Amino acid sequence: MSVTSGSVENSAVYMPAAFFGHGNPMNALEVNRYTTAWKAFGNTVPRPRAILVVSAHWYINATAVTAMPRPRTIHDFYGFPPALFDVQYPAPGLPELAAEISDAVHPTWVGADVDSWGIDHGTWSVLVHAFPDASIPVVQLSINADKPLDYHLQLGAKLAPLRQQGVLIIASGNVVHNLRGMNWKLTDDGYDWAQRFNEDAKNRMLANPVEFATLDAHHDFNKAAPTPDHFIPALYLAGLAAATETPDIDVLVDGYAYGSLSMTAYTLGLTCPSVPESAGSPQPPADLPPDGSNI
Repeated sequence: MSVTSGSVENSAVYMPAAFFGHGNPMNALEVNRYTTAWKAFGNTVPRPRAILVVSAHWYINATAVTAMPRPRTIHDFYGFPPALFDVQYPAPGLPELAAEISDAVHPTWVGADVDSWGIDHGTWSVLVHAFPDASIPVVQLSINADKPLDYHLQLGAKLAPLRQQGVLIIASGNVVHNLRGMNWKLTDDGYDWAQRFNEDAKNRMLANPVEFATLDAHHDFNKAAPTPDHFIPALYLAGLAAATETPDIDVLVDGYAYGSLSMTAYTLGLTCPSVPESAGSPQPPADLPPDGSNI
């Protein structure tokens, strides 16, 4: 199902969904093929009542949603220039959405976080391009680190009714994410194993999203996702697609960064304009160790 654009907030609109490979937080300050695609997404999607984000950077031992009226902007990374730490994304929260999410996924327990988290860079580094005015309420859903992959796939499917209530569901991570394997000089390239894994993941997402949850058996999984925090968000889009009678999944933008990150982004139920080829991922500060950056 495709959705056309619109400028009026309407809770009756069946909202699309998306997964973004967010990569280097410096993307928040850059104009490149990834950020251009994120902007095109924001310009194409109907205006949501709220945005629900599953970010790789809220990876805890519980399933929770933010429920504060004014979530703070979290700068959860290290070693980057002051301009990046100066970025604020002052979107309001929507505390009542926590109850709607809890009802949608029942009997799965979801806690309400009223003061500990906020909007982390897995969320705002994308939203500053997609929705730069920060006027749409933003709520985050944590990733429960204690649960298996199937749990996240199924939880994504349970969230599907929210799309009928004007909620735009976004997942943000990187299907391939190996910080120890990164080489800053490989700005727009991926190692052979990264490309193998990402291409297999893409084939599964486009053909049969349920199979995305079996990628942990892939020969390259331990290299592609040595910690699963950035991989898991894509399972939420796969679950949403599996819950859709005729899933319409497209690749929004594709590419690799620093050898061991994939920047693939997917949309569900939305066709965006094609993005011309241009420069890819930004260069970080020369003295920043990749595995100490928390990207």
